[in-house]
Amino acid sequence: MAQPTRHPHIVVHSPALDGSRRVTAGDETLGVATHADDVAEFLRLADLYVTDVAESDLIEWQGGGPDDWPGLSEHHESPGP
Repeated sequence: MAQPTRHPHIVVHSPALDGSRRVTAGDETLGVATHADDVAEFLRLADLYVTDVAESDLIEWQGGGPDDWPGLSEHHESPGP
């Protein structure tokens, strides 16, 4: 009987003062995210292909979910006229 594939414990940590969030796999820091797309890219680079980071059971979101990036919304808006 084949052993189930083991995946590292992925944590998107609580937002820092600037709104960014550290992403870890076990004891390894994968990067600092400013958007859920960054989380997906860090996982891809670590050969962990997750199609929907918001719904994945592999990811633990601490201090808010995938839509919580306090203080960063102004960085992702289009400039006005």
